[in-house]
Amino acid sequence: MLYSAILIGHICAGILGLLFGTAAMFFRKGSPRHVLAGRVFVASMLTMAVGAVYLAVVKHQAGNIGGGIITFYLIGTAWLTARRRDGETSRFDWVLLLIPLVLGIFTWMNGIKIVRSGASSQDGVPVGMTFFMGSVMLLAAAGDLRMLVGGGVLGTKRIARHLWRMCFGLFIAAGSFLLGPSNRPLRLLSGVGLGQHLPQALFSTTLYLILTILPLIMLIFWLVRVRFTNAYKGSVQLASASPDLTR
Repeated sequence: MLYSAILIGHICAGILGLLFGTAAMFFRKGSPRHVLAGRVFVASMLTMAVGAVYLAVVKHQAGNIGGGIITFYLIGTAWLTARRRDGETSRFDWVLLLIPLVLGIFTWMNGIKIVRSGASSQDGVPVGMTFFMGSVMLLAAAGDLRMLVGGGVLGTKRIARHLWRMCFGLFIAAGSFLLGPSNRPLRLLSGVGLGQHLPQALFSTTLYLILTILPLIMLIFWLVRVRFTNAYKGSVQLASASPDLTR
């Protein structure tokens, strides 16, 4: 009974996270709609990640345990970055640093193990994606270390840190849901009696790939806009003064 309740909560939270995360990407940054969508997105994603870890433990799926933990870490640290003022850090950040560092090392070690075995994938995940995710984890750890050694992040760097972690967390959720085994969207909609009434084009792998990659495209767009244009330079000081920044 507990398993079923957590599974349903995990699915519902994931769907909410995908919907509101997509909405937050397109709403004007700092607008009331963006703030509301961002809050629902964060709450949904954290709930989804906790559910994912529990379900992975029950099913003995080590890879999904790491996926749930890194998603929680990315969304959580993105939220903390937005809540804090320029240059603000805490001793707890040194503990958080261990999450992507340890996961990144183990993910790379697992990728090397797969290559040495002569396989090209593990549990349906291409080895290239394993190395990609491990590299992103290590980059996140390097970013944490640079932030702590440098006394925090300031201005547009703080906004960029928030943006890329939010977008990449959304990418992980989208990939897990859309590119998971046995066409999860079709199974979910068929389970409530809707799958057979919708066009088959809505369940194509090509469409799923586009939707999965979309958060990465938006990630690049917003990072370029924030770091290399003047779009946010005038608002950085104002944003820094607000503890509820949700850019």
